[in-house]
Amino acid sequence: MLVVTEVTYLLGSRLGSAAEVRFLGDLAAGNLIPEPVAAGDWLRIAELVSQYRDLPLGTVDASVVATAERLGVMQMATLDRRHFTVVRPAQGSFELLP
Repeated sequence: MLVVTEVTYLLGSRLGSAAEVRFLGDLAAGNLIPEPVAAGDWLRIAELVSQYRDLPLGTVDASVVATAERLGVMQMATLDRRHFTVVRPAQGSFELLP
């Protein structure tokens, strides 16, 4: 849920309310399915926040990294190049899209 609120904030503030409403509609229609933060992710999130404290990497971005690691996902759609070009997952590296 953390990431959904971050996405809606970014869409609304950068692209306007119409983009935010479309995103919410896609969630409601089941076109996008949020992945919950698993109980086991919280320790990894804390490790990442600590490791990248000078960046600083917050809980939301760290939860994206921890969830991607757990799912084995290395492609990431993001506008946040500042954080995700620096942060390295436990295995490999992220391919940032678009």
